[in-house]
Amino acid sequence: MTSTAADFTSIVARWEAERPDAVATSHAGTTRTWAELARRVRQVAAALRADGIGPGDRVAVLDLNHPSCLEITLACAQIGAANAVVNFRLAPPEIVYVINDARARILFVGPEFARAAAAIREKLTDVERVIAVPAEYEDWLAAHEPDPDVHPSAPDDCFVQLYTSGTTGFPKGAMLTHRGMFAHATNVMADFSMTSDAVVQVAMPLFHVGGMSYSLLAVTAGARMEMMRLPDPAAILEMFERDRVTHTFLVPALMGAMAQVPGAADRDYSSLVALSYGASPMPLPVMRASMKLFPGVMHQVYGMTEACGVVSSLGPEDHDDPAVAHRLVSAGTPIHGVEIEVRDPATGEPVPTGEAGEIWVRTDQLMSGYWDKPEASAAAITADGWLRSGDGGHMDADGYVYVTDRIKDMIISGGENIYPAEIERVLAEHPTVGDVAVIGVPDERWGEVPKAVVVAAPGATVDPDALLAYCRENLAGFKCPKSVDVLDELPRNPTGKILKKDLRAPFWEGRTRTVV
Repeated sequence: MTSTAADFTSIVARWEAERPDAVATSHAGTTRTWAELARRVRQVAAALRADGIGPGDRVAVLDLNHPSCLEITLACAQIGAANAVVNFRLAPPEIVYVINDARARILFVGPEFARAAAAIREKLTDVERVIAVPAEYEDWLAAHEPDPDVHPSAPDDCFVQLYTSGTTGFPKGAMLTHRGMFAHATNVMADFSMTSDAVVQVAMPLFHVGGMSYSLLAVTAGARMEMMRLPDPAAILEMFERDRVTHTFLVPALMGAMAQVPGAADRDYSSLVALSYGASPMPLPVMRASMKLFPGVMHQVYGMTEACGVVSSLGPEDHDDPAVAHRLVSAGTPIHGVEIEVRDPATGEPVPTGEAGEIWVRTDQLMSGYWDKPEASAAAITADGWLRSGDGGHMDADGYVYVTDRIKDMIISGGENIYPAEIERVLAEHPTVGDVAVIGVPDERWGEVPKAVVVAAPGATVDPDALLAYCRENLAGFKCPKSVDVLDELPRNPTGKILKKDLRAPFWEGRTRTVV
């Protein structure tokens, strides 16, 4: 693990001194040098202090991607406060919950959310001021001279607070620290060949660890950041070529859409050094199309908000070597500075190589805990520093991690542990299937059995009997779904995760479930 930590105020000051005229951020045609970024961050710090924001306080941002969110985050790092970035895809009651849970005293709102913010304003119990971005934000900034005073931050001080997606219950605020974010940045830089010469595309939303940690990764490296307001497939490809992007992080659904963009194969992507993808499983057809489009640069990554981002990676060499094609369904090996073990979720003891259990992670990248939730924090992080990920999986003899499913989604059928993701990977290969989720439903003999819930691919018709026969050809008998339901769409939360609890609910209604 890494043994040192730096605060992000010092990091910005370093690049201001060493590369004052180099471009730090670029967004919608506006660029800022490191000297300009540093000045603006100190102005935000001055403005926050003038509004009474100090150590331990929270502010919140409700906006699409915009450099102001990064400036606010770095200013919070300078004054000892924290930026709670709100998932703009949440429903109004959920937005109210997050802002109130953070006890945010200032709310920064982008133009697309002005009406929604006005509608919930009276329900925001701690918000003292709402600032519209960019117009009011720029006036607020300009009214203050840069404040050079730096709060003496401790390595474990939180300066950015990101909320988990909350597939069960309300979201929890993961407190991400100077130590954690710096460790993540230096670990990723070491494994992904990122230097100050890099051009880093930030396409993912800043409320997501894949957006915020990637932007702070660019700050740590002193690299040029190309920030997108929204992740548009065609615009991403255009930016790759026009701006000579070297590093990016994307989600599989976006990469699937990119492969379908007309003329995608005709562009020049030779500047790419590392195209990372993760946050959800990638169907093998999408992976094959992406590997053809971006040969030699793809990194499959596995990570979590609670670990500031990436904890393992499957590099280009494993993507491109047919001799290890089986590794394409793995999450690779731990990155620099990260330990991963597979433990028995009931006892916490390590399981033998190859056996399934819960993935545990130990690294300096870990959050300090969940905001205002000491019991949940203690349940997530052990006394000796291991994060219980909640993900089920196993590790092979070569140290490759295979993530099978959330522990809570595991199906126990007749004493056999079945991970839905294994079945979903097979079903996703069938040409009539456009989307799929596998859940456990009650069974009088086996306790519960797998059920496939699918959405037809565009222009296709699903034949349930044919799908079941296909599964029998490609899966062990006990893993095969016993039934198939066809829906128009699958329920998802605002971050795009399938709500399996909603799919399961009708089948378990009125029952006392005896399996986990």
